[in-house]
Amino acid sequence: MPQDLYHNRSFIPDFDAIMAETAARSRELSARVDMQVDIPYGRGPRERMDILLPSGMARGAPLHMFIHGGYWRSGSKEDHRLVAAPVLAAGGVAALVTYDLMPATRLGDIVGQVRAAARHLASLAPGLGADPGRFTASGHSAGAHLASYLAAFGPGEEALPPLPPVRGLLLVSGIYDLPGIPDSFLKDEARMTAAEAAAWSPLTSTQIDGPSRIITRGEFETAPFQMQAEALATALAGAEPKSELRLEKGRNHLSIVLDLAGPRSPLGERLSGLVAGS
Repeated sequence: MPQDLYHNRSFIPDFDAIMAETAARSRELSARVDMQVDIPYGRGPRERMDILLPSGMARGAPLHMFIHGGYWRSGSKEDHRLVAAPVLAAGGVAALVTYDLMPATRLGDIVGQVRAAARHLASLAPGLGADPGRFTASGHSAGAHLASYLAAFGPGEEALPPLPPVRGLLLVSGIYDLPGIPDSFLKDEARMTAAEAAAWSPLTSTQIDGPSRIITRGEFETAPFQMQAEALATALAGAEPKSELRLEKGRNHLSIVLDLAGPRSPLGERLSGLVAGS
């Protein structure tokens, strides 16, 4: 039987160790920063965000939202607080967002939750001392898929619903073509339908002009992640401003998150630059 190329655990020998390091670094950061936890943006049990504030924050600071992955059926904001480090280093306010999970919640509803989180975060910005006009977002894996819909609308939507203008998106190891998901190892875990896959594939959605888009993936990721990153960059070739396609050397689908969270790593520096330049 051929290997399932979406089953990242099969291709990452130190899968559990990287996950443990990600969580440990998140706990370490949580212990030393000013943080507001479990801020509700909706009624769902996981419609919550954690907001981390930089030390010596300047009025009108940039605002950044990160969306975790987990194939839409797992993951937590608490274990991804480490990604706030480059945002804080740039003087930005970081919001770590979580959402309800499949299969109990359907994919279109999750897209709607992430959009609601963006609206609510922008409404909170003045009270936090941040500038909602300096809004950027990022996501990893399924989180990158969800982040893309802050500047895109699906085939069944007539237009993008009201959202705060996003200055830039950093899409890390994302899934942008979903028809292979319903028959993957996620068949019983997420129970994504073919109709959902067709309705919420970024490659067949309308991408709007406006935000800069940085699309990246790890050198050692499997073929779907490589090809879909390249395909999304190609689909955005005519958009303004032009998108940037990156490859993170020596990184896999999990270790790339450690790079994203490193203020002095190439990808962490790119995140800091995106936030500071917003």
